[in-house]
Amino acid sequence: MNTIETARLRLRPMVESDAAFLLEVLNEPAFIRNVGHRGVRTVPDAVTYMRERIITQYERHGFGMWLVELADTREPVGICGLIKRDSLKDIDLGFSFLERFWSRGFALEAARAALREGWEVLKLSRMVAIVAPHNEASIRLLNKLGFELEKKVRLAPEEQELLLLATEPATERRPGH
Repeated sequence: MNTIETARLRLRPMVESDAAFLLEVLNEPAFIRNVGHRGVRTVPDAVTYMRERIITQYERHGFGMWLVELADTREPVGICGLIKRDSLKDIDLGFSFLERFWSRGFALEAARAALREGWEVLKLSRMVAIVAPHNEASIRLLNKLGFELEKKVRLAPEEQELLLLATEPATERRPGH
């Protein structure tokens, strides 16, 4: 899996030594509110989660969630990447950033880099994103990236209904459009 550099960020594959940071992300109040509680309460839980949910994606598909860190200091700020879910036909763009790093454009910059990887390296013809209907900030970000609402979905019958947005290459909205 590639490491990606942007103007301010570095997106790299996660390794087990990133477990404490992943624990923080997964237990961030906004993550729990918008994505759900993953039952990850300790660093060993985070290592297990990483092995089963993240590293498995790398091994099976050659892509997955990157750890997003500041390019100059290597301080981790969030996660962003491409996910192949059994319950979705298309590859899914996902992201989550620690709240203290919100409103700085990091999620948009990282998501653009992940999309570029999907289009240019993986040669995808379409990508989707799933989002809780109340998560207005993520919906706005996805709209900026050219994603449009397609339908409502449930990843499993017992799970909450989510919005599924989709995009194709070169559909990112430009300012003023």
